[in-house]
Amino acid sequence: MTSTSEPTFTLLIFTWNEIDGCKAILPLVDRSLFTQILVVDAHSTDGTPEWCREQGFEVFTQTTNGLRQAYLEVLPRVKGDYMIAFSPDGNSLAGKLPELVAKLKDGYDMVIVSRYLGAARSADDSVVTGFGNWMFTRLVNLLHRGRYTDVMVMYRGLRTSLMHDLRLDDPDDFLTKWTGRIFFATMGNEPLMSARAARAGYKVAEIAGDEPSRIGGKAKLKIVRWGMATMAQFLLEAFIPPGRYRRPASKT
Repeated sequence: MTSTSEPTFTLLIFTWNEIDGCKAILPLVDRSLFTQILVVDAHSTDGTPEWCREQGFEVFTQTTNGLRQAYLEVLPRVKGDYMIAFSPDGNSLAGKLPELVAKLKDGYDMVIVSRYLGAARSADDSVVTGFGNWMFTRLVNLLHRGRYTDVMVMYRGLRTSLMHDLRLDDPDDFLTKWTGRIFFATMGNEPLMSARAARAGYKVAEIAGDEPSRIGGKAKLKIVRWGMATMAQFLLEAFIPPGRYRRPASKT
């Protein structure tokens, strides 16, 4: 039997010394869209978690380092049928949240806010990161049968159970754990999430969304090491049978 109840949404706000961005961006978030909002903080020392609590946000402090570890730790606390990953450093437009929620309600397993779809642009790209994003997106489309314009961006929403279906909730998953260790890089889930969703045949869409310049804080990306680890993930993933992941339910 198909449920007719409205799906629920959790907003995950990832922070690490983002006090300036939080003060500028979080008041723009429409809280009515969500049944749960979780600030996932990586031991900020600039007052970020304290300010967020004062504004009524629930704050979860991760015990280990890295965005992938943040997902692993907070996932058991996520209550929504869908979760949206959001950066309060200015790169994620709060004004796109209603469109993102609406698109997910159309039945998609994952919806990406693409910085390169249509007229959307990234003001935070350098020549190096812009080329890297273009190259990695083309690689996923070629090797994993994707149809993306942006496979790397964090700003996206997904069915919460997709993390399990794609084995991204497995702390011992080789590609998400060991490639980062081999290259001494702190990895996120988004690149492999894009590749695996395409390989397994999940229903994925993109909406266009600009990436404004960062507000305060510092970029955490170590470009060379992170780029090498991501390349290794994409290449090795091509040798893994898509049947390793749970197949999507048939759409009627």
